[in-house]
Amino acid sequence: MSEQRYKLHPISALVDFVKGLKDLIIPVLILFFANGFNVKMNPGDGSFWTNLIPLGILLLVILIGLINGIIKWWTYVYWFEENELRVEYGLLVKKKRYIPFDRIQSFNYKEGIFHRVFGLVQVMVETAGGTNGKPEVILTAITKDAANQIERVTRKRNVDEREPELQDDAPLSVEEVPKSSRVIHKMNTKELIILATTSSSMGVVIAGVGAVLSQFAEYIPFDWIFEEVSHFIKFGFILVILASVVSLLFTWVVAVIITFINYYDFTVIEENERLTVTRGLLEKKRVTIPLNRIQAIKIVENPLRQIFGFAAVAVESASGGFGGEEKKITIFPLIRKKHLYGPLQDLFPQLEWQQTLTKPPKKAKPFFYRIDFIWLIPAIALCSYFWFPYGMLSVLIFIPVILIGLWQFKTTGFAINGNQLTICYRIFSRVTFVVEKKRIQAMERRQTYFQKRKEIATVQVTVMSGLTGASAKVSNLESKDAVVVTDWFEKSTLNQ
Repeated sequence: MSEQRYKLHPISALVDFVKGLKDLIIPVLILFFANGFNVKMNPGDGSFWTNLIPLGILLLVILIGLINGIIKWWTYVYWFEENELRVEYGLLVKKKRYIPFDRIQSFNYKEGIFHRVFGLVQVMVETAGGTNGKPEVILTAITKDAANQIERVTRKRNVDEREPELQDDAPLSVEEVPKSSRVIHKMNTKELIILATTSSSMGVVIAGVGAVLSQFAEYIPFDWIFEEVSHFIKFGFILVILASVVSLLFTWVVAVIITFINYYDFTVIEENERLTVTRGLLEKKRVTIPLNRIQAIKIVENPLRQIFGFAAVAVESASGGFGGEEKKITIFPLIRKKHLYGPLQDLFPQLEWQQTLTKPPKKAKPFFYRIDFIWLIPAIALCSYFWFPYGMLSVLIFIPVILIGLWQFKTTGFAINGNQLTICYRIFSRVTFVVEKKRIQAMERRQTYFQKRKEIATVQVTVMSGLTGASAKVSNLESKDAVVVTDWFEKSTLNQ
């Protein structure tokens, strides 16, 4: 096999530099906030040297980041040798990484703003057993032809080990969908709007505006605003309602724009026992998930979506996600519940998606909410003491806590079907966790002193997904039902 060495595109130096600047944003903002945004440079008042030193340090750090990006690009090379993808970089300390072709599971791609301008792509190489939350290799910026070559060489070797040279292979574009593939799901504009409306994006926008306002509080004329609002209210209740609606509409529009940018052209494709998920407008991302690396499937229904019959589906994967740190990969951000089971059955024909659940006994109801009393009672007592008599109204918080606990009790349950375990639970969103026996890394059955008295128990399962794994818990089952679940799993381990 050819040992020709390849370099990254020069724009990778700029990409790494900008990435370093993004990491500096929070420290710089903290520095400015701590200094009260005081950047005056008047030598006469003694502030010149005080402000010059931190600014000089900041400029030095930026310069070092730029030099580091240039050095990494200058020294970074990759090549193919002895059925391995080999990478080497570093000036004073040389770093080398050799990856056998048969260990490569998938290639994930990103196209940021700089990539799109120059027709480049970032390639992240995922390997079997790579569970440290990061790709094995990241090629910051290479041409799409070079990305095609890497995928072509490694795949060809896995298909036919007798042919070392691959010049005659047809290129596999990182943008085009191969003819042999099939589209499982593609989001339209209407679904993107519903996704933005029913997601937490609006809350994020409101929280972000609140955080910015809190930092500029000393510059905001609250007295003047309060006076103007008071005059405004005098004009009538209708105008107040109208202003509130306009504010909510603005928040909604911003949330829709954010969602549209992140999930633009969201498409799920199945090809050769792999799922390929693409999304993004400004930064286009593509992640490939081998079906045999999927550890569990989660169907998530937040309360608002549940009312209107929508759900989201994510998979816990032993491969990397977007950026290598996102182990839970969303394959259906929004889909109608009645349309959900068909695509899932096509992708995972060995699984059963609609089952009758074994529920916790009625005697377990208090266990879903009374643990909250431990912190509620002291909090209510303090509120009642310091803000008497109005603080005594805090006792009303018991009502929603008990209602949420009963809601969780009604949702909780499990089902066993052959080698499949299905767990349903709720914190606020209803989660259906589906896993095969062979994917379970650990199972735990536990009882507190009070659970033991009532003969109930909790079972928790864990699958491989990242450093800590992903888990699901079915709480406060009848003890004999909990034993059924653990015995089902223990028999499989004994037979192996």
